[in-house]
Amino acid sequence: MNIQNLDCLRVLRSVVVSSAVIVSSVWLSTAAAGSFVNFESGQVRPLALSVDRSRLYAVNTPDNRLEIFAVGARGLSHISSVPVGMEPVAVALNGDNEVWVVNHLSDSISVVDVSSVPPRVTQTLLVGDEPRDIVFAGPGRSRAFITTARRGQNSPTPYNPFTTVGRADVWVFDADDIAAGNKAPLTIVNMFGDTPRALAVSNDGSKVYAAVFMSGNQTTVLRESSVNGDMPAPTANIEGIAGPDTSLIVRQEGGQWLDGADRDWTSKVRVSLPDYDVFTIDANADTPVEIDRVSGVGTTLFNMAVNPVTDTLYVSNLEARNGVRFEGPGIVGGSTVRGHIAESRITVIKKTANGHTVLPVHLNNHIDYSTDLGTPEEKEAALAFPTGMAMTANGQGMYFTAFGSDVVRYVGIRKLENDRFPPNIAQQIAVPGGGPTGIVLDEPRHKAYVLTRFNNSVQVVNFLHKTAGQTLPMHTPEPPEVINGRRFLYDARYTSSRGDSACASCHIFGDTDHLSWDLGNPDDVVTLNPNEFVPGTKPRLADISFHPMKGPMTTQSLRGLKGMGPQHWRGDRTGIDGTGDPIEMVAFRQFQVAFPGLVGRESPLPAADMQAFADFALTVVYPPNPIRALDNSRTDAQQRGHDYFFTQTQDGTGNTCNECHTLSPTEGFFGTSGKSIFRGTGTPSDPTGIPMKVPHYRNLYTKVGFFSASSIIGSENPVTKDQIRGFGFRFDGASESLLSFLGSRSFVFPEGEPQKRDVVRFMAAIDSDMAPIVGQQVTLGQTNRLYDIKRVRLLDSRASVTSPREECDLIVKGPVASQARGWTRLASGDFRSDRLAEDIVTLGTLISLSNAPNSELTFTCTPPGSGVRMGIDRDEDGVFDRDELDAGSDPDDPSSIPA
Repeated sequence: MNIQNLDCLRVLRSVVVSSAVIVSSVWLSTAAAGSFVNFESGQVRPLALSVDRSRLYAVNTPDNRLEIFAVGARGLSHISSVPVGMEPVAVALNGDNEVWVVNHLSDSISVVDVSSVPPRVTQTLLVGDEPRDIVFAGPGRSRAFITTARRGQNSPTPYNPFTTVGRADVWVFDADDIAAGNKAPLTIVNMFGDTPRALAVSNDGSKVYAAVFMSGNQTTVLRESSVNGDMPAPTANIEGIAGPDTSLIVRQEGGQWLDGADRDWTSKVRVSLPDYDVFTIDANADTPVEIDRVSGVGTTLFNMAVNPVTDTLYVSNLEARNGVRFEGPGIVGGSTVRGHIAESRITVIKKTANGHTVLPVHLNNHIDYSTDLGTPEEKEAALAFPTGMAMTANGQGMYFTAFGSDVVRYVGIRKLENDRFPPNIAQQIAVPGGGPTGIVLDEPRHKAYVLTRFNNSVQVVNFLHKTAGQTLPMHTPEPPEVINGRRFLYDARYTSSRGDSACASCHIFGDTDHLSWDLGNPDDVVTLNPNEFVPGTKPRLADISFHPMKGPMTTQSLRGLKGMGPQHWRGDRTGIDGTGDPIEMVAFRQFQVAFPGLVGRESPLPAADMQAFADFALTVVYPPNPIRALDNSRTDAQQRGHDYFFTQTQDGTGNTCNECHTLSPTEGFFGTSGKSIFRGTGTPSDPTGIPMKVPHYRNLYTKVGFFSASSIIGSENPVTKDQIRGFGFRFDGASESLLSFLGSRSFVFPEGEPQKRDVVRFMAAIDSDMAPIVGQQVTLGQTNRLYDIKRVRLLDSRASVTSPREECDLIVKGPVASQARGWTRLASGDFRSDRLAEDIVTLGTLISLSNAPNSELTFTCTPPGSGVRMGIDRDEDGVFDRDELDAGSDPDDPSSIPA
């Protein structure tokens, strides 16, 4: 090349870069405003260290990437970033050169070749709904085990909301088969539990342990008709006003079902809750199968670790205290969960000749819960929400992350296994950034590597000196309201006086614990109800006020609050304050009383902090519905249910289902418009009448697993079939299924039971915040092209949908000519690359490019408005990614743009 041509090239590059800043800024103006969607996925196994300790792999959950760090004597250095699926939460190594990443929202596994330049996704495996963890075990540790819910569009098992079956699956893949192009699972192991989360492997690789995430605690609920007014004291509030008749929570203990006053209700309970928590799978069998199960481990199970010497199993968990009635001071109530909602524990499971020993160890046994508030000393030593665990090589010690305490804690195994866990601040290592979720040990260097969720960073900790050192931030697209407000959900030391409780004690990762709680407050007063009612649903004489003794109600998710109006089951967090803020914002700020009244803080949060929390909470959304078909169509049965929902009027009100449970995705209504109804007749002869906010339907499909309810009375032959869950549908969880709920009220079904089942199927597949296609992906390479191209066409067709609402943006990522590249789909159906000067290309061109060696391309449907960021402009600075790399600037840093 001569000098003249070189000068021309420099001028051309300058023009291209300048144009990129101008032209792509136009793209940015439309994409950036809503480019990030907060799903608040819980990380499970976010870090993995290579066997030779030269590489650290970390999931970048908000940015949908695998980050690769070089490990050296001086610490970590970032060397590569690989786009994977949406919301990656776990990572595991398959040999030296391959990393498998679990994509929670995409229902997929990204197989990454980390030896290639650049590292690239070679295959995408499709699995069940919401995969969470992955381990390798079995012969030669060549089998991948992955936890998922037993549902989802990729699952071969049809969703069944009508019978008692296991709701927990472990997908098993043979890595050698995958390398040969066979992407079908070896088997899917079904377990009799709800959605699973953590996995662990025995030292010889022959056994895999799988833990149910929200496994319950052998509590259930009796309907108010079963209780028949026989409520334990008190039955009136501080004003002397009698509370309504409500249902009652009972717990299984010593073969009996007892309420909070230890009264025996066994004769009324018609359900058996075996409470299976941890399952053992024979990983070496030709077809892996479940061979054992353990109960009594905990209510919410986070993670597991295996002792490298003894094979003892350790499970980090929470034990909920939902059998205790009431919040508030407990003066009139006599009992309260204030400041003692759930206990953070590590449970020790040892195999014996006759089975197992199960020893739950409370991590905060130093706290005196008999006092109203905790002391500073108690708080400083408290540990909230144990998540990641890492064992020392000699099996004598463990380091674990306390997610709600911003520390890593060391404990000697002998003390742990003998239930002697003393408070010891000297064994804590403060972790800057906050929210530690995962940890791996690098013992020869006396280091631990910790992922901190609040600042999306990897933190290097010197466990010999118990100090935190190097911090490596990972790029995040999260807006300030997400980053600044997240800690108020999880930070137990800031939000509670004892340092062991937070809103996340029940709202697990911003969602729910799938339990009922009686959080009435007899020390409170009756308040007025200003809410708007659905026409025809409020009797003229009805008392619509809010009595503080509301009875058991299931924990509601913090997801999808935006546009939903008043909050809580009754809508008792409501109102307007004259600021012009949406009612949801005002309503959420009213949860301020929960900090001193429930979590146990010394005082309410400062107003600015409460506002930051509200701003954060209103960003969290529901995932796509896993029951609805990916092309957003309905089955014939679902369509019949849909038609009934919108046309069949009901006795009493003359309303259709939709006039109460408004379904209008374009308006942001998914089963409610925020209005209320009155449940009951509102007459003196109906003492159970109470006002209720009309609930949404987006998470109905998660409540399945409770079929022989305690409400079934009047039979001399008790129904004791084993159940997965103790709580089902209705505000208190007392309806065992949607089918029974629809049959227990005055709903009109002219065509009988078949029509009722059609409505259940429709409700389970109802629209959600995101279209079903969001997150779905496929990698197109030189194998399986016929099936994979068909799936590419599906993704492309859904990206073309604009009415009644946009469904997704379609992006493409992968290597071309040994360069990491990206594209995003235009409205025309063509694709814009991450180099502005390049011509737009057709889908057919991209399909052809993927057929070259080592040039696999991954197609992903992303939330509407996110395609530019996720496809071609990672930092949203207006300069496309490849243009930045060509010009020597950083595509991860919005302050770094070409000169």
